[in-house]
Amino acid sequence: MQSPLCNALFVAPGNAGTAQLATNLPIAVTDAEAIAKAVDQHQIDLLLIGPEEPLVKGVVDQLRTNEKLAKLRIIGPDQHGAQLEGSKDFSKQFMQRYGIPTASSRTFTAENLEEGLTYLESHSLPIVLKADGLAAGKGVIISQTTEEAKAALTDMLSGGRFGEAGSKVVIEQFLRGIELSVFVLTDGVNYKILPEAKDYKRIGEGDTGLNTGGMGAVSPVKFANTKFLNKVEEKIVKPTLAGLQKEGIRYQGFIFIGLMNFKDEPHVIEYNARMGDPETEVVLPRIQSDLLELLVAAADGELDKITLQVSPQTAVATVIVSGGYPEAYENGKTITELGSIEDVTTFHAGTKPASDGQVVTNGGRVLALTAMANSLENAVMKSQKAARTVQFDGKYYRKDIGLDLIRYQD
Repeated sequence: MQSPLCNALFVAPGNAGTAQLATNLPIAVTDAEAIAKAVDQHQIDLLLIGPEEPLVKGVVDQLRTNEKLAKLRIIGPDQHGAQLEGSKDFSKQFMQRYGIPTASSRTFTAENLEEGLTYLESHSLPIVLKADGLAAGKGVIISQTTEEAKAALTDMLSGGRFGEAGSKVVIEQFLRGIELSVFVLTDGVNYKILPEAKDYKRIGEGDTGLNTGGMGAVSPVKFANTKFLNKVEEKIVKPTLAGLQKEGIRYQGFIFIGLMNFKDEPHVIEYNARMGDPETEVVLPRIQSDLLELLVAAADGELDKITLQVSPQTAVATVIVSGGYPEAYENGKTITELGSIEDVTTFHAGTKPASDGQVVTNGGRVLALTAMANSLENAVMKSQKAARTVQFDGKYYRKDIGLDLIRYQD
């Protein structure tokens, strides 16, 4: 909405935050027919697909075959390209084909479960098990013992844990290092590398407890110096884009590259076919260029004509979640003190407007509170202060977001 190119903004399905900026449309993100009608009705000329499910289910392909929408610009890969995220097995094979550094792995299904159990007996510890399909960021299990890994593999392949997503499981070498994410916007040929970020996936402080969709994020990342990021570009970004082109995949959109800094070398943990939360909430605030101008250029194949400008400031986001998340939690809790938050950007996630004008919780991750400052310490302080200020019954947030990077020594 800050862009002079934007006359009107529509969000589907939206939340209480987007309602303040845009027109919310009560449309499911996978309903290609309803999306097409809305595009036609509201004369929308650029569509940005944010979540992974519509990408993996081929909504882009369905819209591209609609003759009425021939002029619609779409940011997001087609169904084939979205397999980078939609199938861990596909992405592993893709990385192996193009020499992209990643952890060694093997894939198993229910048919060869016994073979998988035998394989685990000779595997080094800890062991990483990944559900092949989409599991809302929760389909990864890190087992500290062989017995734990065997139970998890059996549970996934025979017990239906993670449902269809777990019908195929990738068993992967554990890489010990520091995680970070690098984001690329591409028009299929040209690309821009966006600011890097580090997120905090575990529910508990000190990175303990269950995996979540992300409890906070920081950008820039102290150890991701120019030398390291150059390695990422040469060894990962360029071969990834070359591989997509070689396989005839039309990829116009974002590639999120989850990385491990393993002995000063970047290794790919995962791809996402879109921006991811809560990293987006620290990456976008640092982009000083017109975001809409970047998106139009990506859709038009003209990203090489755009200069990307990035703020040197540090962004820190603290995520506030519902009590019980990532397991069972209650919705409908009234959120108060939103108006008392100062000097941060409040990104709504699991919220909705109530009939009395209040804002209520409507999901596990409720808000991301992003602060910008000239130092990491100040950004952490401002974001945490905002997290303390906002109130709702059962609220929880991590108080250690960014502290590991403050303590980090080269």
